[in-house]
Amino acid sequence: MKKILPFLTSLKIDPKKLPKHIGIIMDGNRRWARKRGLSVTEGHKAGAKNLEIIIKHCQKIGIKHLTIYALSTENWRKRSKTEVMGIFNLLLDIFRKWKKDYSSQGVKFFVLGNFQAFPFKVRDAIKNTLKLVLDKERIKFNVALNYGGRDEIIHAIKDIIKDSIPASKINEKLVSNYLYTKGQPDPDIIIRPGGEFRLSNFLLWQMSYAELYFSKVLWPDFGPAQLEKAIYWYQQRDRRKGK
Repeated sequence: MKKILPFLTSLKIDPKKLPKHIGIIMDGNRRWARKRGLSVTEGHKAGAKNLEIIIKHCQKIGIKHLTIYALSTENWRKRSKTEVMGIFNLLLDIFRKWKKDYSSQGVKFFVLGNFQAFPFKVRDAIKNTLKLVLDKERIKFNVALNYGGRDEIIHAIKDIIKDSIPASKINEKLVSNYLYTKGQPDPDIIIRPGGEFRLSNFLLWQMSYAELYFSKVLWPDFGPAQLEKAIYWYQQRDRRKGK
């Protein structure tokens, strides 16, 4: 019996050609809030709520790896203290909720980046979530926090040097095994909502052969139907990977 996946649009998405790994740059929370006369914090809350919806939809349709860019190294150092504290409080609420709900839903959680620089309560909540053992894993969910693609590569180089690996042994596979995404496939598609046309230092090594999809829709409004449009677009691409 043919399995029917719960796609929401009328697009002819091929369930056999789904991307194994989707990367998303969550952009537009602040602009979304300003358009509605709301605080920046309310924009981030709306973005977090939409993220939950997207994760659940990825599970339903069979996406096995999802990476989202939540907070760059530049974001939390350059934005106002009020906004940063609002983000930290939101992260605290999110991780406590994820610890309670997501383990039972089969979401295996990973952090890309240096969250050790965050306040103790946030670090502790993240660590507790990372420790969760799942009975049945349905999706690997990576969240990039205090993350930068260049910083990740520098971190990998330093670890390779610490491990005294000779230059003759260094190749692409070895470097990949020193990145935060070790053991996971590279993203097939990078999605950026919000109307910007840049990668903002996201997964620079891993996205070498990823398709790049840009949308003017702000992240809080980038729901499952928008995600399916991106997947359909991806399936129309000729994936030669340099061949």
